[in-house]
Amino acid sequence: MNTYKKISNTRQARKLALATAITMALIGVGSGGAMAEEMPQNEREARQESQIWTTYALSPYLRAHDIGVDVNDGKAVLTGKVDEEVSKELAKQLALGVAGIKDVDNQIVVVANYVAPKRSADRSYGEIVEDASITAAVKSKLLWSKHAQGLSANVETNYGKVTLHGTANSAAARELAALLALNTPGVVSVDNKLLVDETKSTVSETVKQKSDEAGQTFSDGWITTKVKSTLMYSSNVNSSNIAVTTTDGVVTLSGKVNSGAEHALAVELANNVSGVVRVEDKNLSHL
Repeated sequence: MNTYKKISNTRQARKLALATAITMALIGVGSGGAMAEEMPQNEREARQESQIWTTYALSPYLRAHDIGVDVNDGKAVLTGKVDEEVSKELAKQLALGVAGIKDVDNQIVVVANYVAPKRSADRSYGEIVEDASITAAVKSKLLWSKHAQGLSANVETNYGKVTLHGTANSAAARELAALLALNTPGVVSVDNKLLVDETKSTVSETVKQKSDEAGQTFSDGWITTKVKSTLMYSSNVNSSNIAVTTTDGVVTLSGKVNSGAEHALAVELANNVSGVVRVEDKNLSHL
């Protein structure tokens, strides 16, 4: 009886510490290995469990699986089911990436044709984060685009489905907004609800006009950064293989791409950024 009470009390303490650690992880309280070492062992282990769980929740490959995590003295025990061996290995490597985890007992079972538990109507933590990231990426691409200056758009993302609300000063700007959104990683579909209003002035147009009147120009460094980011935010361009430099507004792309279509898209995306005079692509070759 006493042994049962001791185990029960220990589990309750761990659950309480885990809940506390998850809350701290979500609100960003506390960081650093030194601080972790100063924590009581049960709180440190609960924090490590929450970090592993959060990593799984953010992974599009693991978030749908019901994976259990238990940490004891630097060793993580993983349980649950996945559909592929690569997912089991990914879970192990992600756990090993958490500070203080020295070993992983990977008890996850690989089950062919495994069907994950039915998803609830509410988005998971990982899905909320991914949708927010998509929204930010789409907004950034629209903001940097010199052809979308006539947009006053609101962007919403739900389960990867992007909805555009607001106005565009031309049909071309409306269409471009949808294309930029659709070409963003993680986007499943785009519902373009932008209305064309050729007479309506937008905030971006006003800012651009004041900038032009003041004689301000885009710096080469700013252009290079935005071109790199635009390529990185593209789901159809491997930006890691493309180098970007800018001189007097002329962007030079160099490196390798997989196809002529990827080549053309990289040039188009670069040329779409505000401040770009033209794009040199003779040093961009195919693999």
